[in-house]
Amino acid sequence: MNNLEKLDLSYNSIEDIKGFERLYVLGKLELLDLSYNSFNNGIVPSLCVLSSLKTLNLRGINLNGSIDIGEFHNMSNLEELDLSENHIDSIKGLKSLSKLKMLNLRWNELKGLVTSNGRYGCYSTVMTATADTPVNLNHTAKAAVTGGGLDGLKHLQELYLDHSSIDKIFLHNVGVMSSLRVLTLRNISLNGSLPNQGWCELSNLQELDLSENGFNGMLPSCLEDLTSIRILDLSFNQFIGNLTSSSLSNLLTLEFLSLSYNHFEIPVSFISFCNHSKLKVFLGDNNRLSDQIEFQTWIPKFQLKVLSLSNCGSNNLGMKFPHFLFYQYDLRIVDLSHNSVRTFPVWLLENNTRLEVFDLINCSLIGPFLLPSYRNPHVSSIDISDNLLEGPIPTNIGSIFPNLWNLKTSRNLIQGHIPTSLGDMHFLEILDLSNNNLSGQIPKDLTIGCPYLLFFKLSNNNLSGQISLSFVNLTTLRYLYLDNNHFAGKFPYSVSIPPSLEALDISNNHMYGKLPRWMGNMSSLIGIAMFSNHFEGPIPVEFCKLSNLQFLDVSDNNLSGSVPSCFNQSTVKHAHLNQNQLSGPMTHAFYNSSSLVTLDLSDNCLNGTIPNWIGSLHVLSILLLKFNNFEGEIPVQLCQLKQLSILDLSENNFSGPIPLCFREIPFETTHEKSSLEIGIQQSLTFSLWNFVEGSKSLEDHYLMDIAYENIIFHSLDVQQKVEFTTKHGSYAYKGNILDYMSGVDLSCNHLTGEIPLEMGNLSNIRDLNLSHNNLFGSIPSTFSQLKQIESLDLSYNRLNGKIPSQLIELNKLEVFSVAYNNLSGATPDQKAQFATFEESSYEGNPLLCGFPLQTNCNKTVPTSTMSKGLDREIEDGGFIDMEVFYVSFLVSYIIVLLGIVAVLFINPHWRQAWFHLVEMCMTSWYYFFLDNFMKFFCNRSM
Repeated sequence: MNNLEKLDLSYNSIEDIKGFERLYVLGKLELLDLSYNSFNNGIVPSLCVLSSLKTLNLRGINLNGSIDIGEFHNMSNLEELDLSENHIDSIKGLKSLSKLKMLNLRWNELKGLVTSNGRYGCYSTVMTATADTPVNLNHTAKAAVTGGGLDGLKHLQELYLDHSSIDKIFLHNVGVMSSLRVLTLRNISLNGSLPNQGWCELSNLQELDLSENGFNGMLPSCLEDLTSIRILDLSFNQFIGNLTSSSLSNLLTLEFLSLSYNHFEIPVSFISFCNHSKLKVFLGDNNRLSDQIEFQTWIPKFQLKVLSLSNCGSNNLGMKFPHFLFYQYDLRIVDLSHNSVRTFPVWLLENNTRLEVFDLINCSLIGPFLLPSYRNPHVSSIDISDNLLEGPIPTNIGSIFPNLWNLKTSRNLIQGHIPTSLGDMHFLEILDLSNNNLSGQIPKDLTIGCPYLLFFKLSNNNLSGQISLSFVNLTTLRYLYLDNNHFAGKFPYSVSIPPSLEALDISNNHMYGKLPRWMGNMSSLIGIAMFSNHFEGPIPVEFCKLSNLQFLDVSDNNLSGSVPSCFNQSTVKHAHLNQNQLSGPMTHAFYNSSSLVTLDLSDNCLNGTIPNWIGSLHVLSILLLKFNNFEGEIPVQLCQLKQLSILDLSENNFSGPIPLCFREIPFETTHEKSSLEIGIQQSLTFSLWNFVEGSKSLEDHYLMDIAYENIIFHSLDVQQKVEFTTKHGSYAYKGNILDYMSGVDLSCNHLTGEIPLEMGNLSNIRDLNLSHNNLFGSIPSTFSQLKQIESLDLSYNRLNGKIPSQLIELNKLEVFSVAYNNLSGATPDQKAQFATFEESSYEGNPLLCGFPLQTNCNKTVPTSTMSKGLDREIEDGGFIDMEVFYVSFLVSYIIVLLGIVAVLFINPHWRQAWFHLVEMCMTSWYYFFLDNFMKFFCNRSM
């Protein structure tokens, strides 16, 4: 042990420092790694005896407060000190480590560094103490830095200040550090234009990172004085200017240039870089490509390895491809996405034999999908989604790109069969052929030859056949989308789906039979979408074992029976069981589903009352129970649902009054309704320092996703969708629009009583429908507070009195109906939205007058007479004597019935014809009723 030179105790969760005081016996120890343990400041004195130590790693060991480096004065040979990921707010005594070459203070809480005499600010301490050595202050988010004391930094070579907070004056003084080679100032909260002096004097600077700040304006002309610069990152700022006249054209030593996410004009000709013979990486995403006439052909002196120009807003790029690209033969990554390229550049694949990533997303590509004539084993990712490519997928694609990792051809016009050669792509993990015109069946070779397939999407095609092929070989498959095709047949009764599956979508097909019970054993399932098929039978109780399930949509099938009482997983967020033939009461289904956001049980045969436990679903935002046979009063427990924004109880048998406590529900819009945050992010990353040799800043900071940045997919690629009736029509709300929808529909029930005045407090709702009930009393004037309302339907009730004149303040109202009530007086003034409503909004109210009705208020009886008449009519039950009407109707009915019986008794021919007619009508109506109204009968017959 006395001769031990390296000791690594990292990642052990050690808390006790007992025994570390005996480290002095390790007289030859040069490297000690204690990172990611549970020490604290008490460990520091035990380390001071290690005079031979050269490297000390104390990353993430809960150091906090002020650290006195002077305690390490015996470590005169220390060259590397890592104090990152702690809670240090100040450091002093750096001068004692005269040989220090690397100091890492990332992810701390530094407020200032104090020298031994306490006279200098943060960077004056570091700079005066570590000449000729690198200093790293990355992620010291609270470090306050000034530019004083720079005179002592003339030999400093590497300075890392990323994610700090420094004063802009630093850039005016840093030029005195003439030996500086690496300067990284990423995300240091600087803004404004770059100064034209004070920093351009760094003639030895090789790497400069100014990314993720708020710099704007033109690049200063002094930038061309950085004659040694190799790596320059200006991304994520607000710089402007045309690169043709920029000082960048004189930086001939550039190897790496990132200008992404600025407002530069980049000439398509690339003439600004014609003499940059060392340029290897150019990133210019989210700028603007300017089409420029090339008066003479020029041959570039550079050979790029990475070219990324996505989303540069060129509408004319399709006229002619950048000429310099015809001379590039060493490209590894190409991303020209979101530009109007038009012609598929197969020659790029032909010329660049070591190409790895090829992205042409949304480039208006037309014509066929072409492949190079030779085999390219280096290509790992191809994404040509969102184009107009047509024709078949080349049958030899698997042999041309055998090592493809990611293939996306979605949203094109590709037709034909899925080539069997896809099974030759042994390393394929992501395959997205969705939204095309593919036909035929899924080739078996695909599932056999691609054992690492993770994401498999064939949605929105014309594929057919049975889903009977075995996916069991795909042991890593997690996402399977076969929706919106023409697959038919029964779902396999045996387990042919891998247990690793997290999302299954077979919606909008022609599947039938019963839901398989074995799905309950797939414990990894997060999302299931099987809607719009022909499944029948009960929901298997085995579904109750899906402990990770968050999304379930089996709507629009023929499922029957009751909802299993055990189906109450706490993980479920969205449950769509609507448009089936489910029956019985709700019992305890969803009783413990505390995460439930959407519950759609509409259009079934459910009965009974709404259970009281409904109030425990505190995050419930959408509750749809329409078109069932629920009865009883609307429970006051609904008022406990503070997140509720859409409530639909229409077309049931609810009775009693509208609960007064509805005013306690804010009915606010929320993103939780459409959010399906149940996916993961899968990405293919490329370390850019692999393309630029000897880089320090890229190695430490610039590990990024190039070309397509992130391959993102959710565990269920289905938008949350609900149907809600508003504005006299049923609409399907999905995506972001659903977030902004809120409403209450209590129509077509047997509700009684007056409309509570407190309903006017629901200021966030956009739809309120109380039609087809037995509500009476006046329309609350508080409805004028419904400032967001777009549809208000109070028709077919027994409301009386006048229409409140304050309603004309509802400026967003598009649909308004008070038809078929007992309202009286004048219609509201024809102002604002009320000038758009037609007669149908007011019809069926004999005592209403004014435009748009035909009745003129000036010709009607006086108001007092009208009021008395109206009161008398209400008391008497209407305009006629109802008792006399009932007696006369009954007598007339009996006389007519006896007359028909007498005629049929006397004339046998008429009697035979009558019975034959009745028999034919009964048979015809029976089959018509059976074929078309079974579901309606189910709802109304119970």
